Amino acid sequence: MSGATGLAPDPTEYRRRLEEQSDDQVDTWAKELMRDQSIQVGVRRVIRDFLRATRIDEVGFERVFAAGGGAPATLGRTADGELMVPAIELWCLVPGIRGELADGRQRLIEYLVENFHEITYI
Repeated sequence: MSGATGLAPDPTEYRRRLEEQSDDQVDTWAKELMRDQSIQVGVRRVIRDFLRATRIDEVGFERVFAAGGGAPATLGRTADGELMVPAIELWCLVPGIRGELADGRQRLIEYLVENFHEITYI
């Protein structure tokens, strides 16, 4: 995928191009985005972005995390009450959302598209 940003010229075109990709490719890019964003802006921001883009609540997040292989004992909360998981386990959200929600692919694409402008700076 190439364009003005290296991905696509705008989020609409990026979404179209993502729709053409295999499930494995979408999953890989979602996992890579989570990894890169956790380094750049932190795990709490990745979690907030994921919750917003995928339209799941905190209980849904816990379910998706565990279903994807995340160790439930590692899911916790910050002193301010925000959800927290180890950065190394963020990838578990990808197989988890696919396993728990029939439209998991679309929600992962939404997560990627909502971070389009962030991706261009990584």
